Amino acid sequence: MVDYELIVGLEVHVQLNTQTKLFCGCSTLFGQDPNTATCPVCLGHPGALPVLNEEAIRLAVVTGLALNGSIPPVTRWDRKNYFYPDLPKGYQISQLDHPVVGGGYLDLPAAEGQEPRRIRLTRAHLEEDAGKSLHDETSGTGDSRIDLNRAGTPLLEIVSEPDLRSAAEAKQYLSELKLLLEHLQVSDCNMEQGSLRVDANVNLHVMVDGERVATPIVEIKNLNSFRAVERALEYESQRQLAAFLADGKRIGQVPKQTRGWDDAAQITRVQREKEESADYRYFPDPDLVPIQLAADWVESLRARMSHRPAEIRQRLAGDLGLSDYDAGVLVAMGPACIAYFEQAIAAGGDAKRVSNWLQQDITRSASELGVTLDQFPVPPAVLGELVARIGAGEFTTAQGKDLFQHLLSQGGSVGEAAEAIGIEAVDESALDELCQQLIAAHPQVVDDIRGGKAQAVGAMIGAARKIDRNADPGKVRARLLELIQST
Repeated sequence: MVDYELIVGLEVHVQLNTQTKLFCGCSTLFGQDPNTATCPVCLGHPGALPVLNEEAIRLAVVTGLALNGSIPPVTRWDRKNYFYPDLPKGYQISQLDHPVVGGGYLDLPAAEGQEPRRIRLTRAHLEEDAGKSLHDETSGTGDSRIDLNRAGTPLLEIVSEPDLRSAAEAKQYLSELKLLLEHLQVSDCNMEQGSLRVDANVNLHVMVDGERVATPIVEIKNLNSFRAVERALEYESQRQLAAFLADGKRIGQVPKQTRGWDDAAQITRVQREKEESADYRYFPDPDLVPIQLAADWVESLRARMSHRPAEIRQRLAGDLGLSDYDAGVLVAMGPACIAYFEQAIAAGGDAKRVSNWLQQDITRSASELGVTLDQFPVPPAVLGELVARIGAGEFTTAQGKDLFQHLLSQGGSVGEAAEAIGIEAVDESALDELCQQLIAAHPQVVDDIRGGKAQAVGAMIGAARKIDRNADPGKVRARLLELIQST
């Protein structure tokens, strides 16, 4: 058995939530006709000068603060030179030695009984995106076309240290980072639209005769989902292990590679030898001045920063009494879910009951209707009132479900829904009258209960449902036992 350790570092490219590009006024809206969201600046025409998007700087700094990074007093722009058909200028405006965020870390949620795993970050830097190459692989013509709508879109590249030690841990890191970015409203993180892209750097440290031998680092590209990241890392670790077993220590002399993930074949394929930073001939961009980030402005952003997922989970579990599982599920459902939850409990709903409704009836109904929670037809205040009145015993659980369905289709208030479908709040005198009727009709059951067979009350509860389908079984049971045992 070969003793080895998987070493993984991730580069996550996040499209920032700006309406316009990083250095021009072109729209970043997804789905526009090819090459319509362009101008001389993002097309790289001679003489066209970049103008910085201030909102991109703000979003980058907020992200850096949330990731516990340091924000320097000055950040600078560099040109990263390479030639590719979808890069019209022949260089990419990026940041090399003066990034907008330095260092930082992200703590992964801990399993029960364990400490959180801290993943260190190297940096986060701003850069403009390239265009998109479209290759015809179906008609047989072999055409390649270029859409430059994405050229100039603002990206924040978040680079981790090689602290991840398994494919599953890499997936967990990405999930937690995505949650953080969504809750901060920094990005929509839509991988299908290219708003979040991942490159993985991976190699093995193999123990041979007490000596640690490192396999060459491989950068894996074309990872279009978190599951693809996990599978690619699992495959690549086994591929590198097999290569090591074949070549032994000589494998350290093999050049670094860039490989692409083939999702259909579930393998990585060689693309090219991996470039080093010197290959890109970085130099300071002469058209952009350094940006000074005032300390008081940075602190004002820190003060206004929304809560991070870890803090929200802690509050839901610690202050509101939810289980760690329920708190994790609600946070994973996104910021719209947390906003809905908080408004519902502010309207009087019990936290646990509201959580259950969100995870079950509301999630299912929203999916069936094809709407998000901020578009859901039952407002959170109405749901909170409904949950509160069910908890207070005014409506049974079954009645609550009926009321919810009416609110879902017709809207209105809880009171209006109850009136519309003929549901009345539970009347204590009506409950007593029903129980007295049951006691009179079932003398043998009453004798059994008095004889110590409390479970016999079940027969009368079944009868109660036949008389009044809205009768609350729990309330009927409790009142029956109270009346029988008091006489």
